[in-house]
Amino acid sequence: MDFIKEFSDKDRFAKQIGIELVEASEGRAKAKMQIKDIHLNAVSTVHGGAIFSLADFAFAIAANTHGNISVALNVNISFLKAVSEGTLFAEAEEVSINPKIATYNIRVLNEHNELIATFQGMAYRKERVLK
Repeated sequence: MDFIKEFSDKDRFAKQIGIELVEASEGRAKAKMQIKDIHLNAVSTVHGGAIFSLADFAFAIAANTHGNISVALNVNISFLKAVSEGTLFAEAEEVSINPKIATYNIRVLNEHNELIATFQGMAYRKERVLK
């Protein structure tokens, strides 16, 4: 799956905010983000946009592991617990897939394995391939 590493390395926004790919396999991905000052909102908790971006990155990687270019059709996130420090991890898992549509569940956890957010994503699978 070298193409997925190359694909993730091209995500300039994820790099800019400190998101890293930890692992990927077919239909799955894990990413992490060390919480820094730039991730904090006005009340000193991690900004919802930063959490969303981490989950969305894991979703994008998992959705593209089959080799077809896949883009988000619909996403939903629920924020469950505030966090201000440490490391966040997003774990994406494929729920269903067909030739055009795939769905994923993503859990965002802290380093203590506490659930911070849940994210559901639906991807449109194009015929064009990444490889």
